Amino acid sequence: MFKGVLTAIVTPFKEDHSVDETRFVELIEFGIKNGTQGMVPVGTTGESPTLSSEEHKRVIEITVDTVAGRVPVLAGAGSNNTQEAIEYTQHAAKVGADGTLHVTGYYNKPTQEGLYQHFKAVAEASKLPLIVYNIFSRTNVNVETSTLARLARIKNVIGVKEASGSLDQVSAVRAACGKDFLVLSGDDSLTLPILSVGGDGVISVVSNLVPGIVRELVEKFQAGDHAAAAAIHLKLLPLVKALFVETNPAPVKTALQIVGLCSGRVRLPLVEPAKENRELIARELKKFTINK
Repeated sequence: MFKGVLTAIVTPFKEDHSVDETRFVELIEFGIKNGTQGMVPVGTTGESPTLSSEEHKRVIEITVDTVAGRVPVLAGAGSNNTQEAIEYTQHAAKVGADGTLHVTGYYNKPTQEGLYQHFKAVAEASKLPLIVYNIFSRTNVNVETSTLARLARIKNVIGVKEASGSLDQVSAVRAACGKDFLVLSGDDSLTLPILSVGGDGVISVVSNLVPGIVRELVEKFQAGDHAAAAAIHLKLLPLVKALFVETNPAPVKTALQIVGLCSGRVRLPLVEPAKENRELIARELKKFTINK
């Protein structure tokens, strides 16, 4: 269900920085029209840290209603507060999401046993499939392969969004957790390398803009046309790098603003990219046709 290209979708804001629900629906429709195979609302790219609980839940509801079963919805439900993560997970189940994505315990810095008990408690609170989000750069905690292997034995813990930046770790996870455990890239720049060691797809930021191209990369690789996949990877890489020139999601929101899909507004403490970085993003975008 969660293989291929899933879009880590932004949350657009109005001039007063409230959620722009109309634009959000348009972004979902743009993604589906252009080839995304799943929607991931309220992740880091969706600015989950600065959304209120009410906004968080509303964004998931809009996603489920708009998607209407056309692609799976993997709802961001992570928190460094286990009870809050359970609350978000149960809400996602209630409104019809297909699964939930859970980041590791940022700031708390739990031990490996703490991580295991956290994800186990969330998994046991709902029947929804759960995907672990491992991103050391934002949490300062790595989910070790041995911990993931333990979690993989829990029925509804079905995979990992792997953003450790280590292909060695991805390879170890693929070997330790079994062929049915999903391994999804959490870094657009590493999608092709992760596919090459047995990955199943990507939760993608750049697919907010060019979902069809990202999907083509994955499908070419899976069809055995590795040269074509590599060519797409190399074409995409400068744009991907531009979208991470400052903290995500400020650059991708600027890119979406440039092509007229939403405002570039982010919530403090994030700010819009510096002038020279905005110019870089604009230059890289000119190399692509955005099919609105």
